[in-house]
Amino acid sequence: MTDYYEVLGVPRDATTEQIKKAYRKLAREHHPDVAGADPKAEERFKDVSRAYEVLGNPDKRRQYDLGSDPSSPGGGMGGGFGFQDIFETFFGAATGASAQRGPIPRARRGQDALVRLDLDLADVTFGTHREIQVDTAVVCPTCTGTCCAPGTSPRTCEVCHGLGMVQRVARSFLGQVMTNQPCAACHGFGTTIPEPCTECAGEGRVRSRRTLAVDVPAGVDTGTRIRLTGQGEVGPAGGPAGDVYLEVRERRHEVFTRDGDDLRATLSVPMTAAALGTVLTLETLDGPQEIDLRPGTQPEQVVTLRGLGVGHLHVGGRGDLHVHVDVEVPTDLDDEQAELLRRLAALRGEERPDARLAAHHQGVFGKLRDKLAGR
Repeated sequence: MTDYYEVLGVPRDATTEQIKKAYRKLAREHHPDVAGADPKAEERFKDVSRAYEVLGNPDKRRQYDLGSDPSSPGGGMGGGFGFQDIFETFFGAATGASAQRGPIPRARRGQDALVRLDLDLADVTFGTHREIQVDTAVVCPTCTGTCCAPGTSPRTCEVCHGLGMVQRVARSFLGQVMTNQPCAACHGFGTTIPEPCTECAGEGRVRSRRTLAVDVPAGVDTGTRIRLTGQGEVGPAGGPAGDVYLEVRERRHEVFTRDGDDLRATLSVPMTAAALGTVLTLETLDGPQEIDLRPGTQPEQVVTLRGLGVGHLHVGGRGDLHVHVDVEVPTDLDDEQAELLRRLAALRGEERPDARLAAHHQGVFGKLRDKLAGR
């Protein structure tokens, strides 16, 4: 039996990537277009291709390591005879591989890809357009997905004659039975690739970096997935592409906290402004907005600005912006300021106010803090 490891010049414990690299190097050296009409080079190229066809396929390599040459006629067709084979023969109820009739398609659907998409609060509030780069598999530009070297084509399997299946006769306690099994020589494809494309090593696809454009709708949140149909990796032999899923992760904002589609923020105002009332200008995601504080505004009072929150996903409209007022009590009074406050307390009869206890009502942030703490 030919030593395919020696043909490719790799050790028996070589990785798939090492085998692929060795094949590409040797295939370029001995390709007829490079080596000319040298018959030895042509034969060497076929040997290298045959070695890679076996060692580059995990199932065929496993058979080869066990002492069977899957590339030779009848190679790799040994094995036990199970109850399912008998059941299929007498009752016609096979499942799985035994139920396969005819060659299986070489082209298969590519895998899906999951890509994380980091967004700012403004992006999820109004929606945004992004261009992202993904490393994926695309159709090989050299063989256009045929898996064959230019000027060549797949060859009908000499073992199964293109059926992708072979018949096996075995003896059992019921006598001789005949079953259909996937052809080990062509792996059930019905064809072999005598001269694989050197660009893609017979895969029909190559790795490439692509730029994808995506319109992110308003209202997405951390964990939301956006599906880009048919933008994933191309399948083997140029098969249909899978999908790309963009998983959103929203970055924390330094001012605003998201509560569903509402936004919350804290506004610190001096005690005098809360007592007398004032009009302030706030910088929101929509630009400067005026907020009217009524005289006598209390700590933790909430002022709501309608329609300045996050956009509602799919249904239109927006949430609200809730501003929680934090009244600042001065701690660095000079003598004149302290005297003025004492005069105010006297005028209001509050020099010695009555102490009154009442039930404690948490603000929204206090409730959230206790919930996170498990209280």
